Amino acid sequence: MKWLSVIFVLAGLPVFSQMNKTDFSEIDRRVQFVEAATPFLLAQQLTAECTTDVQKVRAIFRWITDNIAYRTKETVSRKRKSRLTEEEETDDTTLLKPLDERVAETVLANKVAVCDGYARLFKTLCNYAGLQAEVITGYGKTEPHKVHQRFRNNHSWNAVMIDSVWQLLDVTWASGYITWQGDRFIRHLDEQYFLTPPDVFIREHYPDDLRWSLIDKPPLMAEFRLSPFKQKSYIKYNIISYKPAKGIIEANVNDTIEIVLESSNAAKDRNISSDPFLDTSIYSSPTSALLVAPGMIGPKTTYTYHVSSPTVEWLYILYNDDIILRYKLVVKNGLPGVATSK
Repeated sequence: MKWLSVIFVLAGLPVFSQMNKTDFSEIDRRVQFVEAATPFLLAQQLTAECTTDVQKVRAIFRWITDNIAYRTKETVSRKRKSRLTEEEETDDTTLLKPLDERVAETVLANKVAVCDGYARLFKTLCNYAGLQAEVITGYGKTEPHKVHQRFRNNHSWNAVMIDSVWQLLDVTWASGYITWQGDRFIRHLDEQYFLTPPDVFIREHYPDDLRWSLIDKPPLMAEFRLSPFKQKSYIKYNIISYKPAKGIIEANVNDTIEIVLESSNAAKDRNISSDPFLDTSIYSSPTSALLVAPGMIGPKTTYTYHVSSPTVEWLYILYNDDIILRYKLVVKNGLPGVATSK
């Protein structure tokens, strides 16, 4: 969640989306009076009078920004202690429901959430309204003045399909901000996070899966020069170091790149369940390569990559069947040699 200072940094930015120029005042007014006990009923009531996809998206977006508070110590203390996380089931029947649905029900009941809860509620309501939506995870640049913040998965947002075109939005950051002390949520509608153009959105939102940048060649964030991007599965493991330490690797065609991971407890790592929904095939393409260790992971696990094509730009590291790191590869002209990190 964004801190108070970020509001001042971003306040001067213009509203870029053409969709934001549409007059949604009637929808914004109407959704204020909608209440429902379940995500299904809420979606039906919010979109009953909508005739277009963008109207449906706006109604769902504005209801959430008006009614869901970011979870802080203050908001949690006012809610039932039996529901402190979005993942908890509301009753025995929810065991058969998908995770998105369970999270949405809990958020709707408590009216508080963190970014994952906001995003899953938005997706669930969209699905019930006949819209295709996805929860996107990745890096949210929450403090622009801090260059050395940890460059890893820390945020969730959404992509939604409107008239056969994917659009991006962040209903969490659009809802408001929390104070420096982290104990109070200030509701403040921020329109710049509603259907933001991808080339603007990428400045603060860097997805785990680069396809969801919705940009052919997504630009590098400054943090990439200091560290490879830690994917969402990275925190599951006991990785204590990785080499190269910097995120950009420079090499020539025919160079051999070596990447070494060190774990404090490799035996425990091998017993951790990997992501069952991971499709590794999408990470091997003309512009990306998936690096797999030749043997069982150990205290030190080594990966090698032979640079055979100048088109490969991204190296993904597979550890225990989970993708945990992403490096940027810059292929230069010149003689083969030792690859270096930039």
